[in-house]
Amino acid sequence: MKSSKPRPGEEAFDQQRRTFSLELVRALPNGFVETAPSTFALFVAIRIFDLPAWMKAAIVGSGSLGLLLSLFTVQLIRRSGKSVNTMATSSWLLGALGFAIAALSENNAATYFAGVCIAFVSFGLSMPLMSQFYRKHYPGKVRGQLFSATSLVRAAVAASAGWGVGLWISSRGNAFSPLFWTYSLCCVAMAACVIGIAPVYLRRSVKIVWFDAFKHVGQNAPFRKLLIVWMILGLGNLLGWALFVEFISNPKYGFHYDAGTVGMITSTIPMLVFIVSVLPWGWIFDRLPFYRVRALVNLFFMLGIFIYLQSDSLTGLCIGIAIHGLARSGGNVLWNLWVTRFAKADRVIEYMSVHSFLTGLRGIAAPIIAFTAVDLLSPAWVAWTSAILLTSATFLILPEIREEHRKLARA
Repeated sequence: MKSSKPRPGEEAFDQQRRTFSLELVRALPNGFVETAPSTFALFVAIRIFDLPAWMKAAIVGSGSLGLLLSLFTVQLIRRSGKSVNTMATSSWLLGALGFAIAALSENNAATYFAGVCIAFVSFGLSMPLMSQFYRKHYPGKVRGQLFSATSLVRAAVAASAGWGVGLWISSRGNAFSPLFWTYSLCCVAMAACVIGIAPVYLRRSVKIVWFDAFKHVGQNAPFRKLLIVWMILGLGNLLGWALFVEFISNPKYGFHYDAGTVGMITSTIPMLVFIVSVLPWGWIFDRLPFYRVRALVNLFFMLGIFIYLQSDSLTGLCIGIAIHGLARSGGNVLWNLWVTRFAKADRVIEYMSVHSFLTGLRGIAAPIIAFTAVDLLSPAWVAWTSAILLTSATFLILPEIREEHRKLARA
């Protein structure tokens, strides 16, 4: 009598299919929610509540605070013995709570500020956790392509929502409460999808060592150098990104677009470009040398930010944000999957937690610098600073690019 128990290869395929199916479903609410940090949370802060610069910087940087704190959530998972699924689900439910608080605050700026910050912190907490699912359940040869497929769905929803939600807010006299209730429900839906993925457990530890993951920085030289490079290029990118909504919403910079136009520029256009390019980026990630891909993405980030923040017309804004959308799709693949190239299977989440922690540091610093600089200096100053940082980061990986070229020539 044959055993009904699946063989290891069949079980792995079933887990891959299950994870991919649930990720496709999760991409739908995730795409809608992405319009909150990219556009509408800040638009409400600027045009409805007229929040001061430090509050706007805090809203932009709150997701980065979550990334910073994610270093410690990994240690809590190891100590508690709970699955990665449980922590990721808890993060999304916290996001639902934050959006619910914001939805109840149409006449209270402080409550709105607190609610969106709680929601965005939860986003940061969940991001490095998802990489462990991709490493565990997606085979290396197609990992980039599977991830890109779900990213495409997410981008399609974000593009549609960016345009539609903007028109909706404009038609309702900027009333935003129903939108944030919808964001809250989307977070609940994402939590349900994550809990349905086959559980992933980390090796349990007997005690909490908060910065234990940083030991890999000293032990892995390529990982260490890439963290330095990523810090420089990430700061350059985030300086410009922090001002995308501010630049076209605040009349002091020459533009005063309504919610529909702002949503179209900052969400719909980049997400449409994302849709077209994310599958090719996934293919590129799976097949081409890593450092070449990193340099190419840096170039597109630099051009997009520079053109956008130097523009004085709608055409220039659209060209700049489209190029940035192209870079964003490639950067999305790299940010989520690059540690799978440098870490062993059971260490991916530790490597990712270090990467996320440092992303959080620069993500907190960049909006503060950007909003301060744009008040004291100009958007052009931010554009030039961003371009210099991104170029410098690219020059730092030239030795690795040359080594990749030598290896290909010998192959």
